[in-house]
Amino acid sequence: MLLLGVDVGGTFTDAVVYDGRTLHTAKAPSTPADQSEGVLAAIEVALERAGAAADGVEAFAHGMTVGTNALLEERGARTALVATAGFTDLLDVARQDRPHLYRLCAPKPDPLVEEELRFGARERVGPAGVLEALEEREIERLVDGLAASGAESVAVCLLFSYLEPAHERALAERLRERLDGVHVSASHEVLAQFREYERCSTTVIDAYLSPLLGRYLGRLAGATRERGLPEPMVMMSSGGVAPAAEAARAGAGSVLSGPAGGAVGAGLLARLSGDGDVLGFDMGGTSCDVCVVEDGSVRQAVAREVGGRTIQLPMVDVHTVGAGGGSIGWRDAGGALRVGPRSAGSEPGPAAYGRGGAEPTVTDANLLLGYLDASSRLAGGVALDAGAARKAVGGLAAGLGLSELEAAEGIVRVANQEMVRALRVVTVERGIDPRAFALMSFGGAGPMHAAAIAAELQIERILCPRASGVLSALGLLASDRRRDTARTVMLSAEQLGAPRIAAEVEALREPLAEGLEAARVEVVYELRYRGQAFELAIPGPPDPDPIELVEAFEAEHERRYGYRDPEGRVDLVTVRVAVIEPGPRPRPRAAAGGKLARGARRARFEGAWVEAEVLRGEPPAGTEARGPCVFELPEATLALPPGWGARVDDAGTIVAERG
Repeated sequence: MLLLGVDVGGTFTDAVVYDGRTLHTAKAPSTPADQSEGVLAAIEVALERAGAAADGVEAFAHGMTVGTNALLEERGARTALVATAGFTDLLDVARQDRPHLYRLCAPKPDPLVEEELRFGARERVGPAGVLEALEEREIERLVDGLAASGAESVAVCLLFSYLEPAHERALAERLRERLDGVHVSASHEVLAQFREYERCSTTVIDAYLSPLLGRYLGRLAGATRERGLPEPMVMMSSGGVAPAAEAARAGAGSVLSGPAGGAVGAGLLARLSGDGDVLGFDMGGTSCDVCVVEDGSVRQAVAREVGGRTIQLPMVDVHTVGAGGGSIGWRDAGGALRVGPRSAGSEPGPAAYGRGGAEPTVTDANLLLGYLDASSRLAGGVALDAGAARKAVGGLAAGLGLSELEAAEGIVRVANQEMVRALRVVTVERGIDPRAFALMSFGGAGPMHAAAIAAELQIERILCPRASGVLSALGLLASDRRRDTARTVMLSAEQLGAPRIAAEVEALREPLAEGLEAARVEVVYELRYRGQAFELAIPGPPDPDPIELVEAFEAEHERRYGYRDPEGRVDLVTVRVAVIEPGPRPRPRAAAGGKLARGARRARFEGAWVEAEVLRGEPPAGTEARGPCVFELPEATLALPPGWGARVDDAGTIVAERG
């Protein structure tokens, strides 16, 4: 049985083939113009290294950045919005908060729907039902106007449709009948929840991205079919995979497709090489993603902003900063050294890649400091040019009044602080002590920075998987098949009866279960004290005891906020349901002996040059080393300063401990 996972990053596309015991990995440069080209190139190399044919692949899981990039670069479909008359400017009004508290004039991103593509529907639904009916002639007027608008996609978001979707359903059905080739996203299908702005924003993003994803996944599925590969299963933001055709219809649900794979991979290796509690630290070529894994499971979030735009859908709780191996060092107007968020990407890439890049990056700094070896090729066959790196860093150093080495050390320190800040966001700022976790470093660049970041956070243990450079692709292999939905129910304390709650859960579960009849069901109940503005998420069974559910909420409220209200009435606001079919559970093993070469070279740690042992290749289980040392793995490099010791476990993970 062969399992195939392919993850697209900003610089490289990673592929993993697992044959039941051994991981066969490959990297190919990403192809931003058409990501499927890089995907197919990486697959070809990985299958060749595995000595396998495409028709032997049983399952193919894919993580992508198509939706993320399109949203950040604002190059999705030409999208129209149909909203209740008088509410067409909802995306402009949004929430009355500022992106930056002390920057009064900081702009928000422009709405994805232009003013001329906003259509007001003469209808009205209130919390008690229909107030003004949506007439047949009004539907015809809207359909005619949208047909003439040239829109490629339509988002329909009417008031209170999460309670009574009849108007939305009628309009969406007519649009799908009449507008051939135009995608339609209806808010009661995308996000049947209250909070009008969040529902509208999520529905518009879904409409904006779905046509683009449909075209991309259609091309990819056709190309893989021609090569004898199975249809790809696509990683969704929730941390589960879905068939390509299903993912193509839900553009907003895959915006975090890439980072989700890394988080799942971190959970898999945390269970195999530790107690399951790690801080995931994924540093690639363009960005750094961090997450918290507890007992082998990644924390979940129900909403987040991407590029300043709100998406209120289930997703892995990953925080991203613009600090990667390709992040560019620069001097700001005040003369300070800054790093990122602008990146050299895959073309031209860092100056050290020798592809025409002239600006200094984190990779160039790591080469000058001895963590990378100019005589070795990086994953993907990239040869390093130390002269080009020195010239790029030297240009920045001159502007800062520093030496080349001082500038290189400064670039690394500044990048490290960006990543430490990201880890503090998901730990300290949320009441989690990072010292209680191991740091799992992965991504092509992550292990080079792990020791410095661990020291800053007082973490004593680092886990570096053998496949750390392609861990996101490995995580895809281990992902469950998953479907999620939610609905705002607004049940008051007086309505919290066991039969009513169970009926709401079953109504949500039934449409999800088609084809997944044997899947397990996970339910989360969002509750609050009456009068509060926000809810707390409480996991529970599909048929909970209302008294136990309220007690669990009050205990969590006391844990989170330090008190409970004995006189408060507890309301159930939203029910979230997921059906989950467990995916494969690969158990990679360490490489057999005889594949490790040992040497030495100078590397710079804590401002001094030292002779560091170099271990090149795949270390077998039981391999030991003490810092200063550098592990040159097939797709990543782990640099350990003096004071650290490391040992390779049976899964091939390098377990490093301070002292």
